[in-house]
Amino acid sequence: IPIAGSAYTYAYATLGELVAWMIGWDLILEYAVGSMTVAIGWSGYMQRLLAGFGIELPMWMAAAPPVGIINLPAVLIVLGIMYLLIVGIRESARFNAIMVGVKLAAVVFFIGAGAVYVKPENWDPFTPYGWSGVMGAAGVVFFAYIGFDSVSTAAEECKNPKRDLPLGIIITLVVCTVLYASVALVLTGIANYKTLSNAAPVANALRELGMNGIRLWVTAGALVGMLSSLLVFQYGQARIWFAMSRDKLLPDLFSKVHPKFQTPHVSTWVAGI
Repeated sequence: IPIAGSAYTYAYATLGELVAWMIGWDLILEYAVGSMTVAIGWSGYMQRLLAGFGIELPMWMAAAPPVGIINLPAVLIVLGIMYLLIVGIRESARFNAIMVGVKLAAVVFFIGAGAVYVKPENWDPFTPYGWSGVMGAAGVVFFAYIGFDSVSTAAEECKNPKRDLPLGIIITLVVCTVLYASVALVLTGIANYKTLSNAAPVANALRELGMNGIRLWVTAGALVGMLSSLLVFQYGQARIWFAMSRDKLLPDLFSKVHPKFQTPHVSTWVAGI
Protein backbone atom coordinates (compact mmCIF):
# COMPACT_ATOMS: atom_id res chain seq x y z
CA ILE A 1 0.00 0.00 0.00
CA PRO A 2 -0.47 2.31 -1.77
CA ILE A 3 -0.71 0.17 -4.92
CA ALA A 4 -3.83 -0.31 -7.05
CA GLY A 5 -5.00 -3.83 -7.74
CA SER A 6 -6.53 -5.20 -4.54
CA ALA A 7 -6.11 -8.98 -3.99
CA TYR A 8 -4.38 -9.25 -7.38
CA THR A 9 -1.55 -7.01 -6.19
CA TYR A 10 -1.29 -8.81 -2.84
CA ALA A 11 -1.02 -12.15 -4.67
CA TYR A 12 1.57 -10.75 -7.08
CA ALA A 13 3.76 -9.58 -4.20
CA THR A 14 3.48 -12.75 -2.12
CA LEU A 15 2.72 -15.70 -4.42
CA GLY A 16 4.08 -14.71 -7.82
CA GLU A 17 2.81 -14.00 -11.33
CA LEU A 18 0.92 -17.25 -12.02
CA VAL A 19 -1.32 -17.03 -8.94
CA ALA A 20 -1.70 -13.28 -9.45
CA TRP A 21 -2.78 -13.84 -13.07
CA MET A 22 -5.53 -16.25 -11.96
CA ILE A 23 -6.73 -14.04 -9.12
CA GLY A 24 -6.68 -11.00 -11.40
CA TRP A 25 -8.99 -12.66 -13.90
CA ASP A 26 -11.17 -14.00 -11.07
CA LEU A 27 -11.65 -10.43 -9.88
CA ILE A 28 -12.32 -9.10 -13.39
CA LEU A 29 -15.00 -11.75 -13.98
CA GLU A 30 -16.42 -11.20 -10.49
CA TYR A 31 -16.83 -7.47 -11.10
CA ALA A 32 -18.30 -8.12 -14.57
CA VAL A 33 -20.92 -10.59 -13.31
CA GLY A 34 -21.65 -8.32 -10.33
CA SER A 35 -22.20 -5.35 -12.64
CA MET A 36 -24.51 -7.35 -14.90
CA THR A 37 -26.58 -8.59 -11.96
CA VAL A 38 -26.94 -5.17 -10.37
CA ALA A 39 -27.70 -3.50 -13.72
CA ILE A 40 -30.54 -5.98 -14.33
CA GLY A 41 -31.86 -5.33 -10.81
CA TRP A 42 -31.64 -1.56 -11.41
CA SER A 43 -33.61 -1.99 -14.63
CA GLY A 44 -36.30 -3.95 -12.78
CA TYR A 45 -36.70 -1.28 -10.11
CA MET A 46 -36.66 1.53 -12.69
CA GLN A 47 -39.43 -0.15 -14.64
CA ARG A 48 -41.45 -0.51 -11.41
CA LEU A 49 -40.93 3.17 -10.68
CA LEU A 50 -41.98 4.20 -14.20
CA ALA A 51 -45.04 1.94 -13.99
CA GLY A 52 -46.09 3.88 -10.89
CA PHE A 53 -46.35 6.94 -13.12
CA GLY A 54 -48.22 5.06 -15.86
CA ILE A 55 -45.16 4.53 -18.11
CA GLU A 56 -44.73 0.99 -19.46
CA LEU A 57 -41.67 0.14 -21.57
CA PRO A 58 -42.29 -2.17 -24.55
CA MET A 59 -41.12 -5.71 -23.84
CA TRP A 60 -38.52 -5.71 -26.65
CA MET A 61 -36.46 -3.04 -24.83
CA ALA A 62 -37.19 -4.09 -21.26
CA ALA A 63 -35.74 -7.61 -21.10
CA ALA A 64 -32.96 -9.75 -22.52
CA PRO A 65 -33.58 -12.61 -24.99
CA PRO A 66 -35.57 -14.80 -25.30
CA VAL A 67 -38.26 -12.58 -23.68
CA GLY A 68 -37.13 -9.34 -25.36
CA ILE A 69 -34.38 -8.06 -27.63
CA ILE A 70 -32.33 -5.93 -25.21
CA ASN A 71 -32.54 -4.76 -21.60
CA LEU A 72 -32.07 -1.13 -22.63
CA PRO A 73 -32.28 0.51 -19.15
CA ALA A 74 -29.52 -1.83 -17.91
CA VAL A 75 -27.31 -1.09 -20.93
CA LEU A 76 -27.77 2.68 -20.67
CA ILE A 77 -26.99 2.86 -16.96
CA VAL A 78 -23.77 0.84 -17.40
CA LEU A 79 -22.63 3.17 -20.19
CA GLY A 80 -23.56 6.23 -18.11
CA ILE A 81 -21.49 5.03 -15.14
CA MET A 82 -18.62 4.25 -17.52
CA TYR A 83 -18.62 7.85 -18.78
CA LEU A 84 -18.67 9.22 -15.22
CA LEU A 85 -15.64 7.10 -14.29
CA ILE A 86 -13.72 8.30 -17.34
CA VAL A 87 -14.41 11.96 -16.49
CA GLY A 88 -12.63 11.61 -13.15
CA ILE A 89 -12.40 9.98 -9.73
CA ARG A 90 -13.05 13.22 -7.83
CA GLU A 91 -16.36 13.77 -9.60
CA SER A 92 -17.21 10.07 -9.17
CA ALA A 93 -16.44 10.23 -5.43
CA ARG A 94 -18.73 13.24 -4.92
CA PHE A 95 -21.50 11.54 -6.89
CA ASN A 96 -21.03 8.34 -4.89
CA ALA A 97 -21.13 10.19 -1.54
CA ILE A 98 -24.49 11.71 -2.44
CA MET A 99 -25.85 8.35 -3.60
CA VAL A 100 -24.71 6.58 -0.43
CA GLY A 101 -26.48 9.21 1.70
CA VAL A 102 -29.74 8.73 -0.21
CA LYS A 103 -29.35 4.94 -0.09
CA LEU A 104 -28.82 4.85 3.68
CA ALA A 105 -31.83 7.11 4.23
CA ALA A 106 -34.01 4.81 2.10
CA VAL A 107 -32.78 1.68 3.89
CA VAL A 108 -33.39 3.12 7.37
CA PHE A 109 -36.80 4.42 6.22
CA PHE A 110 -37.81 0.96 4.96
CA ILE A 111 -36.66 -0.76 8.16
CA GLY A 112 -38.57 1.72 10.34
CA ALA A 113 -41.77 1.78 8.27
CA GLY A 114 -41.80 -1.93 7.48
CA ALA A 115 -41.13 -3.10 11.05
CA VAL A 116 -44.68 -2.03 12.01
CA TYR A 117 -46.17 -4.51 9.49
CA VAL A 118 -44.03 -7.53 10.37
CA LYS A 119 -45.98 -10.75 10.93
CA PRO A 120 -43.91 -13.24 12.97
CA GLU A 121 -45.74 -16.16 11.31
CA ASN A 122 -43.86 -15.31 8.09
CA TRP A 123 -40.68 -16.38 9.89
CA ASP A 124 -42.06 -19.87 10.60
CA PRO A 125 -40.10 -21.84 9.54
CA PHE A 126 -37.17 -19.45 9.92
CA THR A 127 -34.93 -21.52 7.61
CA PRO A 128 -37.37 -23.30 5.25
CA TYR A 129 -34.57 -24.84 3.18
CA GLY A 130 -32.23 -25.62 6.08
CA TRP A 131 -28.53 -24.82 6.11
CA SER A 132 -28.15 -25.77 2.44
CA GLY A 133 -30.58 -22.94 1.67
CA VAL A 134 -28.62 -20.54 3.88
CA MET A 135 -25.36 -21.39 2.11
CA GLY A 136 -27.03 -21.17 -1.30
CA ALA A 137 -28.32 -17.70 -0.44
CA ALA A 138 -24.87 -16.70 0.80
CA GLY A 139 -23.56 -17.54 -2.67
CA VAL A 140 -25.86 -14.84 -4.05
CA VAL A 141 -25.53 -12.31 -1.23
CA PHE A 142 -21.74 -12.24 -1.71
CA PHE A 143 -22.38 -9.83 -4.61
CA ALA A 144 -23.28 -7.23 -1.98
CA TYR A 145 -19.80 -7.55 -0.46
CA ILE A 146 -17.65 -7.22 -3.58
CA GLY A 147 -17.55 -3.48 -2.89
CA PHE A 148 -15.24 -3.98 0.09
CA ASP A 149 -12.64 -5.46 -2.22
CA SER A 150 -13.25 -2.55 -4.60
CA VAL A 151 -12.29 -0.11 -1.86
CA SER A 152 -8.80 -1.60 -1.79
CA THR A 153 -8.41 -1.11 -5.56
CA ALA A 154 -8.46 2.64 -4.85
CA ALA A 155 -5.28 2.55 -2.75
CA GLU A 156 -3.27 4.76 -5.12
CA GLU A 157 -6.01 7.38 -5.17
CA CYS A 158 -6.37 7.70 -1.38
CA LYS A 159 -4.80 10.61 0.51
CA ASN A 160 -3.70 8.46 3.46
CA PRO A 161 -4.24 4.81 2.42
CA LYS A 162 -2.50 3.18 5.39
CA ARG A 163 -5.08 4.71 7.72
CA ASP A 164 -8.10 5.34 5.48
CA LEU A 165 -8.33 1.97 3.72
CA PRO A 166 -8.53 -0.28 6.83
CA LEU A 167 -10.93 2.13 8.56
CA GLY A 168 -13.08 2.49 5.45
CA ILE A 169 -13.33 -1.25 4.88
CA ILE A 170 -13.93 -2.33 8.50
CA ILE A 171 -16.45 0.39 9.47
CA THR A 172 -18.53 0.02 6.30
CA LEU A 173 -18.41 -3.77 6.59
CA VAL A 174 -19.96 -3.61 10.07
CA VAL A 175 -22.58 -1.00 9.11
CA CYS A 176 -23.59 -2.79 5.90
CA THR A 177 -23.88 -6.18 7.61
CA VAL A 178 -26.21 -4.78 10.28
CA LEU A 179 -28.34 -2.97 7.69
CA TYR A 180 -28.41 -5.97 5.34
CA ALA A 181 -29.58 -8.33 8.11
CA SER A 182 -32.19 -5.79 9.26
CA VAL A 183 -33.64 -5.38 5.77
CA ALA A 184 -33.74 -9.17 5.29
CA LEU A 185 -35.61 -9.63 8.59
CA VAL A 186 -38.16 -6.91 7.85
CA LEU A 187 -38.68 -7.99 4.23
CA THR A 188 -39.26 -11.66 5.11
CA GLY A 189 -41.44 -10.49 8.01
CA ILE A 190 -43.84 -8.41 5.91
CA ALA A 191 -44.07 -10.89 2.99
CA ASN A 192 -43.93 -14.65 2.61
CA TYR A 193 -40.51 -15.71 1.30
CA LYS A 194 -42.15 -17.52 -1.65
CA THR A 195 -43.32 -14.17 -3.07
CA LEU A 196 -39.87 -12.56 -3.08
CA SER A 197 -38.31 -14.28 -6.09
CA ASN A 198 -38.39 -11.33 -8.52
CA ALA A 199 -36.22 -8.44 -9.72
CA ALA A 200 -37.75 -5.87 -7.30
CA PRO A 201 -38.78 -7.77 -4.12
CA VAL A 202 -38.87 -4.77 -1.76
CA ALA A 203 -41.03 -2.67 -4.09
CA ASN A 204 -43.38 -5.57 -4.78
CA ALA A 205 -43.76 -6.42 -1.08
CA LEU A 206 -44.65 -2.80 -0.26
CA ARG A 207 -47.10 -2.69 -3.16
CA GLU A 208 -48.90 -5.79 -1.85
CA LEU A 209 -49.28 -4.02 1.51
CA GLY A 210 -50.77 -0.98 -0.24
CA MET A 211 -47.86 1.21 0.92
CA ASN A 212 -47.46 2.96 -2.43
CA GLY A 213 -46.09 6.22 -1.03
CA ILE A 214 -43.36 4.42 0.89
CA ARG A 215 -42.81 2.11 -2.10
CA LEU A 216 -41.94 5.00 -4.39
CA TRP A 217 -39.44 6.44 -1.91
CA VAL A 218 -37.81 3.08 -1.22
CA THR A 219 -37.70 2.24 -4.94
CA ALA A 220 -35.98 5.56 -5.65
CA GLY A 221 -33.51 4.81 -2.85
CA ALA A 222 -32.87 1.31 -4.22
CA LEU A 223 -32.19 2.77 -7.67
CA VAL A 224 -29.68 5.23 -6.24
CA GLY A 225 -28.09 2.49 -4.14
CA MET A 226 -27.62 0.24 -7.14
CA LEU A 227 -26.02 3.14 -9.01
CA SER A 228 -23.35 3.40 -6.33
CA SER A 229 -22.78 -0.38 -6.53
CA LEU A 230 -22.37 -0.18 -10.31
CA LEU A 231 -19.94 2.70 -9.89
CA VAL A 232 -17.80 0.68 -7.48
CA PHE A 233 -17.87 -2.51 -9.57
CA GLN A 234 -16.88 -0.80 -12.81
CA TYR A 235 -14.27 1.28 -10.99
CA GLY A 236 -12.68 -1.81 -9.44
CA GLN A 237 -12.65 -3.83 -12.65
CA ALA A 238 -10.85 -1.10 -14.60
CA ARG A 239 -8.24 -0.73 -11.82
CA ILE A 240 -7.48 -4.46 -11.84
CA TRP A 241 -6.85 -4.30 -15.60
CA PHE A 242 -4.73 -1.20 -15.04
CA ALA A 243 -2.58 -2.98 -12.41
CA MET A 244 -2.19 -6.16 -14.49
CA SER A 245 -1.16 -4.12 -17.52
CA ARG A 246 1.41 -2.19 -15.51
CA ASP A 247 2.89 -5.51 -14.35
CA LYS A 248 3.13 -6.59 -18.03
CA LEU A 249 0.49 -9.31 -17.66
CA LEU A 250 -1.77 -7.44 -20.11
CA PRO A 251 -0.97 -5.14 -23.07
CA ASP A 252 0.33 -1.64 -22.17
CA LEU A 253 -2.85 -0.14 -23.63
CA PHE A 254 -4.80 -1.07 -20.50
CA SER A 255 -2.59 1.03 -18.22
CA LYS A 256 -2.85 4.10 -20.44
CA VAL A 257 -3.97 7.19 -18.50
CA HIS A 258 -6.14 9.92 -20.02
CA PRO A 259 -4.05 13.11 -20.51
CA LYS A 260 -6.81 15.37 -19.16
CA PHE A 261 -8.84 13.30 -16.69
CA GLN A 262 -5.92 11.18 -15.37
CA THR A 263 -8.04 8.02 -15.35
CA PRO A 264 -7.34 4.62 -17.00
CA HIS A 265 -9.84 5.41 -19.74
CA VAL A 266 -9.08 2.48 -22.06
CA SER A 267 -9.66 -0.08 -19.27
CA THR A 268 -12.83 1.76 -18.25
CA TRP A 269 -14.14 1.79 -21.84
CA VAL A 270 -13.47 -1.92 -22.34
CA ALA A 271 -14.99 -2.87 -18.96
CA GLY A 272 -18.11 -0.78 -19.60
CA ILE A 273 -18.69 -2.02 -23.14
